[in-house]
Amino acid sequence: MDLLTKCKQFTRHKEIQNAGFYPYFRPISSSMGTEVVVEGKKMLMIGSNNYLGLVSDPRVKEAAADAAMKYGSGCTGSRFLNGTLDIHEELEDKLAKFLKKEKAQVFSTGFQTNLGTISCLVNKNDLIFTDRSDHASIVDGCRLSFGKTIKFKHNDMEDLERVLRNNSDNEGGKLIVVDGVFSMEGDICNLPEIVELAKKYEARVMVDDAHSIGVLGDNGRGTTEYYGLADETDMIMGTFSKSFASLGGVIASTAEVIDYIRHFSRALIFSASMPPSAVASCLVALDIIQKEPERRERLWAITRRMHSEFKAMGFDIGSTQTPIVPIYIGDEMKTFQFWKSLSDEGLFTNPIIPPAVPPGQGLIRTSYTATHTDEQMDRVLETFRKVGKKFGVI
Repeated sequence: MDLLTKCKQFTRHKEIQNAGFYPYFRPISSSMGTEVVVEGKKMLMIGSNNYLGLVSDPRVKEAAADAAMKYGSGCTGSRFLNGTLDIHEELEDKLAKFLKKEKAQVFSTGFQTNLGTISCLVNKNDLIFTDRSDHASIVDGCRLSFGKTIKFKHNDMEDLERVLRNNSDNEGGKLIVVDGVFSMEGDICNLPEIVELAKKYEARVMVDDAHSIGVLGDNGRGTTEYYGLADETDMIMGTFSKSFASLGGVIASTAEVIDYIRHFSRALIFSASMPPSAVASCLVALDIIQKEPERRERLWAITRRMHSEFKAMGFDIGSTQTPIVPIYIGDEMKTFQFWKSLSDEGLFTNPIIPPAVPPGQGLIRTSYTATHTDEQMDRVLETFRKVGKKFGVI
């Protein structure tokens, strides 16, 4: 078979486009606030990860612009060679202190952070234990490593212990990698039990806090602060495309671990470094996260309301505990149709179908922002009630 035959045979996207339900690659022609403009139409945004509403914050935008003027638009090289700026090191120092770790290393994207960390730490005789709902970047990081990946049922600690026990005689190292907050389900990993099992079976723990930093914990430090387990968690990973309103990622750990990653991670060594504007945005966002806890308080007030009212209407929102609120629809085509009706009503949401979720568990992923107003949430609930009744979901 010719290599490109598969491309010619792929027609599913055209079928959905022809049916008028294609939801992907929608061009937005405005700032990513609580409202956006899509193809000339103003829409209420409940499909972004702008948890603290900092993407449009004047302080963040001004910092990005000032950095571009001072340092230029990019670094033209990797951190390993000519791509390290003083503000890269400033950000790493501040993130290490914020996350209560000795040292931190930033990458150009969050995806690269998982890819570069896991693939360089896990060797031939090592084992990786991953939650079945872990992010794709964790999955691909495991694939790139030379170790063996063993999956356990989502947030199922009995199953995690089963696979750890079955491999307790392995002579190599063991790494448990989980999302702090799972990006589709919205639930939080059971870190206390994970840590206990890691101690029992001599494994290390890495937590992907992409959707947790800025959101969980009294100071927004993420899952480890939420549970009070920063010291017991070997590596904390985070991304800058959510609460930090920018682009990039970070891994924080002991100085020895970070120094090893800095010298062996191909994703770091062979990628251009974060552009100055992105770094400066992160620095300001980090300062706001620490100095304005009222943003987080507002986000959680909205979250509690949406959980309560969606459940009261009869929607299935699964086991979410966070501002990520999935609305389970089930059938794939029905999920697209439900999304289209929401879109026609002016709500920007994201339909999620397999393989991002298990078969038969199609959902509408909604997520909320500290800057959403009560009136906007009224509109969201009213629209979901209307569309939910139309499709017999409630």
